[in-house]
Amino acid sequence: QLHFVESGGGLVQPGGSLRLSCAGSGGTLDFYVIGWFRQAPGKEREGVSWMSSSGDNIEYSESVKGRFTMSRDLAKNTAYLRMNSLKPEDTAVYYCAASPWAKAGLDPTHFHWWGQGTQVTVSS
Repeated sequence: QLHFVESGGGLVQPGGSLRLSCAGSGGTLDFYVIGWFRQAPGKEREGVSWMSSSGDNIEYSESVKGRFTMSRDLAKNTAYLRMNSLKPEDTAVYYCAASPWAKAGLDPTHFHWWGQGTQVTVSS
């Protein structure tokens, strides 16, 4: 059973940075499409970034493009989301998830295995 644990969230001032980690167990990251998602209070869960199983393709939502960077370390079986130039509207619970479907994209309904989430709050 694939399982993820996210970490690295916290309180940061606008313009600051954070790096989220997503440690996987029960399966290797290079077998799945890995995605990062977020959900703010009262809003639907939205896709932030996804990486193909090969790691060759990475895509971002328009709202984070140029500010967020997704990466992974297969030796640690861990995915990362580096977030720079954070804005108050980035405040949300951030989740990582995996999909067995190569064309999963940023649609959360295409992802089957989810972590518990980590809170990111951007506020002065």
